[in-house]
Amino acid sequence: MYYPRRVQYRRYNRHTEITCTVEEIPGGVRTTTQSNAPDLAAKLREHVSSMYSRLGQGSEVMCMSQSLPTLFRNARGYRRQLTLTPTGIIAEETSDDPALTDAIRAHAREVTGFVRDGMPAMMQGMMGGPGGMMGGPGGMMGPGGPP
Repeated sequence: MYYPRRVQYRRYNRHTEITCTVEEIPGGVRTTTQSNAPDLAAKLREHVSSMYSRLGQGSEVMCMSQSLPTLFRNARGYRRQLTLTPTGIIAEETSDDPALTDAIRAHAREVTGFVRDGMPAMMQGMMGGPGGMMGGPGGMMGPGGPP
């Protein structure tokens, strides 16, 4: 299930109710994202599971992440393992390709920023940088975007 923007925004507005711990492991990361609010924990599990399904289908999404497009384009080049927990989810992502390992770790830093800073971090990812929706190649205002 892909969440409409209003649901994503609501999740970012509740960022203070979410914790995200990233552990660097060989070739990638282990990220534990959780909430003591049962409804929010369920949304976290649904969101990450849905994104992993989309990765497996090659169904890229327009997103606020600057690293996620690289991960979608190279989904077969890295391993993903999800563990659902009562309070959220543990995601382990690894690759033997150093460039993909960098993208995996960059995405973990973005998610940590979204959790730490909420909407401002999400808007920064959406508005700027090479992978943001508005800037960079393929972004709405970057090369190849609308005139």
